[in-house]
Amino acid sequence: MRDNRAGRWRRVVAGLGTSRGERAEALIAPARRGAARPARFFTVHLGFEAADPSVARELAVAYAEALSLLRPELALGASAVSPADAWHRAQRLFCGAVGPDGERCADVADHPGFHHAPGPGGLGWGDGD
Repeated sequence: MRDNRAGRWRRVVAGLGTSRGERAEALIAPARRGAARPARFFTVHLGFEAADPSVARELAVAYAEALSLLRPELALGASAVSPADAWHRAQRLFCGAVGPDGERCADVADHPGFHHAPGPGGLGWGDGD
């Protein structure tokens, strides 16, 4: 079907609807979903300038932490940084290691020492100094 004009598709869809002697109920119909769709995750890409990748990483961590203070529903652990022209080379900003009680480490990725749960006085676990 190389012809994508609307008139062509109307004939195709109309042809799928019924045949002689059947009810007038189309085979193609809107979804019969009673409830609203469940929430899904989306990603926002923010561009900024930096001298090199290490400076870009520090700025990205600062931006992510600042936005999470303003909007606590943001998934801080899913934050990543990448070059503007290479999104496939994204690197995680935060550790996200899972602790013994299911909490996740809120420290920056590749940090030295213990893991710490989010919040003041968060539980610490793992090897470190």
